[in-house]
Amino acid sequence: MKTMNTIHRTVLKLSFGKIGWDAGGMPVLELTTVGRKSGEARSVMLTSPVQDGDTLVIVASRGGDERHPAWFLNLQANPDVQVKWKGGPTRAMHAAIATTEERSDLWPKVTAKYKNYAGYQEKTDREIPLVLLTPIG
Repeated sequence: MKTMNTIHRTVLKLSFGKIGWDAGGMPVLELTTVGRKSGEARSVMLTSPVQDGDTLVIVASRGGDERHPAWFLNLQANPDVQVKWKGGPTRAMHAAIATTEERSDLWPKVTAKYKNYAGYQEKTDREIPLVLLTPIG
């Protein structure tokens, strides 16, 4: 995952931000969380298979691994995050884990947009969380 993020950032940098804000037909965002142990800013490139107005939905799949991604654990500890969306300016956002009802509504939309997420869920016993990012202010 770290290698993929490094490659993605390199493409963005070499293209002066013109290439790399779309992956697999989904918009890409850069999520910056505060490290739950270090207290330092940590950034990761993610896709958002579903959007609802200003709310962006991201998936804490980690490719179907049994463990949650570090960025997910970070936002659980501190839900105030920074998001760079499709190459636009960085925005302050609040991260909330989708409720059972929200996930029930959103999961079919997520897997319809990107079928690999269904495969990731089959690989793990944990329920893959969905996170809703909403603008602050």
